[in-house]
Amino acid sequence: MSDSARFSDWAALDKPTQTVVAATAIDRARRLEPRLHAFVEIQRSDIAPSSNGSLAYLSYAAKDLIVAPKHKPHCGLADVLDFGLNGYADVLRLLDDAGACRVGFTAMTELAYEPSGYNAVCAYPRNPWNLDFITGGSSSGSAVAVTSGAATIALGSDTGGSIRIPSHCTGATGWKPSWGAVSVTGTLPLAPFLDCVGLLARSAADLAPAAVVLAATVAPQRAIESVVVLADALRGAVPSVRTPCQNGIDAIQACGVAVSHVEGLPAMLAIDAHAMIVMQGEAARVHAARLGHPALSPILRRRLAKGSTIDDAMISVNRAARPQLVKDFNEQVLGKADAAILPVMAIRTPPLSEADPASPTFSARQLYELSSYTRFVNMLGFPAVSIPVGFDDRGLPVALQMVGRAGCDFALIALAVRVQEKTDWHGRIPTAIGDLLDRSEGLLA
Repeated sequence: MSDSARFSDWAALDKPTQTVVAATAIDRARRLEPRLHAFVEIQRSDIAPSSNGSLAYLSYAAKDLIVAPKHKPHCGLADVLDFGLNGYADVLRLLDDAGACRVGFTAMTELAYEPSGYNAVCAYPRNPWNLDFITGGSSSGSAVAVTSGAATIALGSDTGGSIRIPSHCTGATGWKPSWGAVSVTGTLPLAPFLDCVGLLARSAADLAPAAVVLAATVAPQRAIESVVVLADALRGAVPSVRTPCQNGIDAIQACGVAVSHVEGLPAMLAIDAHAMIVMQGEAARVHAARLGHPALSPILRRRLAKGSTIDDAMISVNRAARPQLVKDFNEQVLGKADAAILPVMAIRTPPLSEADPASPTFSARQLYELSSYTRFVNMLGFPAVSIPVGFDDRGLPVALQMVGRAGCDFALIALAVRVQEKTDWHGRIPTAIGDLLDRSEGLLA
């Protein structure tokens, strides 16, 4: 299979082919699982996809922090703890009612509180481009599921970049919705003021119909006509990340979108200071009853305990800063532009050895850097769409994120669709699994 081989977009397939894709998704997931470890549970293969609803035959996976009637999530732990999750999560009900076919539940990092994808207590997913490199976290299994073709879309969560970072590392397209646009009922919280549930897919065209179902209360907005590149954030990226990102910016401009530039890092850093306080403080309180549980790794327990030193008043003050932060960002950074453009990550996707605390090459600073360009978006409550824009000098994907004002989710997704109609970065077949894929399955062009 040549390097130029690519996956098809779901929307471009005819109905009979979509039926074949859905019917074989579970078989593909099982075939890839020994190599990729994307799933914690794969559904029974005799579950027939529905022919009814707007998402008929659409195969999907769900991050293992979402509850279903017959599924108790492990949330990245080896043991099922009492997370207080019962019933049927809203996002699952919506997808199921629309006719989508669930492939299974995907692996994740411990309690969704680790950005690299590494998990100290469970098997963790491997990058389908190169098994020796991280997938990004915490929605690691969901990203691997879609980029390997085991599901057309996957649910993920994003508190500080947990959809967009895996998008960068694995070549997925990711949608982090406006805060509150998609229900989080029935999902494990981490920091509720920042938490979002969104989608990953190979392309924006694949995830767009499901986004409409999940965010039905979000009103359509006018098309994005102008964007502002955060020039200092782009300059801050290493060359083999910066160049693909510039190619992505050029592709946006080729869609007739006006592109200007502004210095945005000072504003990002100021917002990020608030995001870190809220994230650490809320995570410690959400998981206070589990701080001493042996199911958690010592490193995670220490990370959670750090937030316990932040008092309630400090958390409240930083939450209350959101309206002013939004106003300042809109006026000083976005200006008259419809969206901001910047890399998802300033660094290359690191090797697994640098994410493993037991490794001599482990880098704690690098873990912080993985989400340094993404956390501010959650603090603002803004939507973001990340799209693949090429590859770094090690052959691993690079992603660009488009960040818009609250409520412009569908305009961002529509722009991503337009860009991907003119490019093929999102459709390339990952090099570490090409030998396991079969063109007869209906998933390949």
